[in-house]
Amino acid sequence: MSELQTQLNDYIKYLKERIFFEPDSASLHYNLGLAYSQKGLVDEAISEFKQAIEGDPNLAQAYVNLGGLYFRKNDLESCIAANQKAIDLDPQLAMAHGNLGFAYLHQGDFALAADASRRAIDLSPDSLQAYQTLAWALLQLGDAAKAVAISREAIARNDRFAPAYYHLAVAHRMLGDLNQARNCYQQARSLGYPEDNEMETLGSN
Repeated sequence: MSELQTQLNDYIKYLKERIFFEPDSASLHYNLGLAYSQKGLVDEAISEFKQAIEGDPNLAQAYVNLGGLYFRKNDLESCIAANQKAIDLDPQLAMAHGNLGFAYLHQGDFALAADASRRAIDLSPDSLQAYQTLAWALLQLGDAAKAVAISREAIARNDRFAPAYYHLAVAHRMLGDLNQARNCYQQARSLGYPEDNEMETLGSN
C-alpha cells in the first residue's frame, strides 16, 4: 500500500471517529464523502454526501459532488437533478453548470448541453472542459462555424488543449476544408488526443 493510500485510510478513520461524536456535522460527512470518493468507494461517498445535505440543506458543493458520483454510476437523471439543485442554491456555481452541460451531452440533449456550457464559460472563462463540451454539442447540432470559433477561444486560453484541435478538425471537415482538418487533427494527435483512430479517414481524403 502506498504512503498516500495509508494517509487516506488514516484520514477516513479519523473522520469516522469524529462523526461518532458529532453525527450531525455536515462538514465531517462532506469531508468523508470526498475521502471515499478519492478512494473510489462511490456508494459510500454518496451516502456521506446525502448525510452532509441532511445536516446542511444549503451545501451546494455536496450536490455537485453527488452529481459527479451519479455520473460515474451512469445515472444521468440523478446527475442532472443533483447539479440543478446546486445551481438552484448557487446560480454562480460554474462547476455545476459545466457538469450539467456534460451530462446533457451524454444524454444526447445537445441544445441544453450547449446552453449549460455557455453559462459555465460566462462564469469561469478558463473552464476548458466547458469549451470542450460546448464545441462537441455545437458539432452535434451541425453548427461547425460556431464550433470553430469556440475551439479557437479554448486554444487562445491554452494552446496545448488537444481536444480543441480535434474539434477544429471535425468542424473543418464538416465545412469541407480538408487541409485545415488534417492539420488540426495532426496537431491534436501530436498532443496525445484522441487515443483511438476515430478520425483516421482525415488522412485518406
